[in-house]
This record gives sequence, C-alpha cells and structure tokens, in this order.
Amino acid sequence: MLNDSLAADTRTGPAAAWRSSDPAEETEGSQDEAASLRARVEEHLTSLGFQVSNGSLLAPVAKDKDQLRALHADATQALREAARRALAPYEDRFISRLARGAEINPERIQPALIPIEDRRGFDALLWRWCSLHWSIPVSSGYGRRMRFLVVDRGHGDKHGDTVIGLIGLADPVFALGCRDAAIGWSREWRKERLFSVMDAFVLGAVPPYNALCGGKLVALLATSSEVRDAFGDRYRDHVTLIARRKADARLALVTTSSALGRSSVYNRLSRPDGDLAFRPVGYTSGSGDFHFSGSIYKELAGYAARNTPAGVTQRHERWTGDTFRNRREVIQRALDNLGYDSRKLRIHGVRRQVFLAPLAANALEWLRGESQSLEWSALDCGSLGMWWLQRWAMRRAERVEGWQRFDPESWRMYA
Repeated sequence: MLNDSLAADTRTGPAAAWRSSDPAEETEGSQDEAASLRARVEEHLTSLGFQVSNGSLLAPVAKDKDQLRALHADATQALREAARRALAPYEDRFISRLARGAEINPERIQPALIPIEDRRGFDALLWRWCSLHWSIPVSSGYGRRMRFLVVDRGHGDKHGDTVIGLIGLADPVFALGCRDAAIGWSREWRKERLFSVMDAFVLGAVPPYNALCGGKLVALLATSSEVRDAFGDRYRDHVTLIARRKADARLALVTTSSALGRSSVYNRLSRPDGDLAFRPVGYTSGSGDFHFSGSIYKELAGYAARNTPAGVTQRHERWTGDTFRNRREVIQRALDNLGYDSRKLRIHGVRRQVFLAPLAANALEWLRGESQSLEWSALDCGSLGMWWLQRWAMRRAERVEGWQRFDPESWRMYA
C-alpha cells in the first residue's frame, strides 16, 4: 500500500523558508516555546499510544489491523480537513463516478487505466478525494511521481466510467535492506539502475469493487505493460538532476509495502502463468515519521524554520527552491533543536512487509548488471483484467454478500 519511509513528502509547509536563529539572542520566551512544544509533542505521542522514555519512543503493541489504523487516525483527519477547500466543491461530481453496488454486473467489468497528466485537473482531484478515504494517510510521494485511475469501462454513465481504484508510483528510497538483499545489488549497480525502479505508495480499490477483490486487480495492473510504457513515455528524455546524465527509461521493477503489517492482498497474488506477481522479501525496520503528522507537524515545521540557520539544509545544491530537503529533515531538525534524539523518536515499531514485482523475466539480473537487455513479461491491462475476473471477482461475487448494497452517498466526506 504505502510506506511512510518510502513515500516521504517533499512539501515542508511552514518550513518552506527559514531565517537565522542566533543562540546568543535566545530569550526566556524562546525557552518557554521549546518547553511548551516538547510538552505538546509528548502529549501527542501519548494520545497515539506511544511513550517517551529516556529519549526513546516505546511503541504500543498493535495486536490487529484496527489498532494500526487507529495510530493513523489523527493524521488522516488532518489531511481531509486540509483538502476541504479544494475538494468539497466537487464532491457531487466525485460521488457520481462511484458505482452503485446494485447496478454492478461482475461479468461486464472492463478495467482500464487512465494516466493522470494534469495534476490540477479533475482526474487528479478525483484521485486525491478517493485516496483520502483510506484509513492510512497518503503521502504525495517524492521525486518522480506517476498516478493512475483504474476505471471500469463496462459501467458508467454520462459522467464517465466508474472508478475501480488508484495507483500511485514514486521514487523509491536509495537504500532498503530487504529489497537490496533480494535483488543482490552492489552499491554501484544500485546507483546505476535505481531509476528503473518505482515504489507503489498507493495501490487500492474503492467500493464496491474492493469487496470483489479489486485490490488484487489494482496491484496486478501496477505491473502492466501500460504502466511500463507510460513510464517510458514520461522519462524517455529525462536527464537526472544531480548526476546530469540521461536516465535509462525502462521500468524493470515495482516495489510496494503493506501499510498494515503482513499483506493479504499481495501474498499469493499470481499471474496467469502461475508466477507470483509480488514476491515477499522481508519487512521494513519500523521507523518513519507518520506519528508526527497533522497539527503537530505544522508546529514542528514552524519551529524548525525559526531555529535553523538561514540556508542550512540537506537539500542538494542543484535542487531548486528554498526549502528543507523533505518532511524527514523538517522533523529531524525540529526534534534535535528541542533536545531530543530524532533518530530514536522515529522508531515507531510498525514494520511493513515489502514486495518486489518484476516487469521482466530477468529483471533482477538486469538490475544487477548481469544482463544487457530485458526479457519483458508484463501483460496488458485487458489480459490481467480477464485473469482477475475469472480467478477472483466472479467467485467472490457468488460467495460474498453486501457489495450490492453499497451506496456512493455513504462515501460523502464533506457536508
């Protein structure tokens, strides 16, 4: 689904610009501000079930996925409220793009992919609105980003095809232990071919399709030839910002991680040839920043901006703008300035299962530099949709009740 370590947001909000802070000019007021913010940080963490002991974060033991969802509830609600002004005026149109369960005939479902080209267009707003219904907050990703609507050409009306689900791809992190071990990467080849890997920070279906195993369909389509070709079209002439070299615009591998521990969507998800579409390779270390989201993040961002010397940042000198590098740096600088060890407070203990989805039979060998060409195994959307329909959707439709009762109005988010 998504991974807060793998999908850090580059937008730093109030920390987009900062001024110099002279320690010699520190006043009693600034000390009071720091003490007050420390108290709010610890109150916020306590409200999520964490404890701060000797400068370290003691994570709650989450026994089920509902408890894990609860950890994200504040951050999710904050994102919804932040988007209200942009999305609320269009909500009637968004709802018209959802399918009424009673009107769905599973045999007629025809999946298709719509790449989102205009990030300010209606499809982009629709994608964002749908993603805000997730119980886990969706980051914007960072670096390169590609988003797709998965729609049903077999159902819809004058308003358009109904929405099945969402795909969001973004730059992967440079180093991820279980991924790199599974590929067998050296540091040199990872640097050379990481551009040909994208991380799926969003993969999910909306109702009523989610009750028909729509999540499996969306995951399969992230490995489709259409996604591969869209990547090639987008980055064919791309020159990397830092290395200043023309990138190899071949998408060889998609990675993802389960937001709620072990995944029931990706495990045992097979392709028509019987091979696993997503191969489990391990778990993340359980560190990240999701527990510093919402209003507490805004306070930390403002504090970092006021207490970081002008121009000091981890951002590469070739990056444009006057911002911190990313969300992680904002939180790190704020917590360190407050006297915490930011590394210890980032260990939240929520480990996520990591999966690799090769788009070529020899993708891993090619990523290691052992093959000169890729032997593509990616299938087209139509073939994957037919496989999903026969293997999962039709069977689920016969066994499970309830999906026929879905009313799009139940998804209204704003009054």
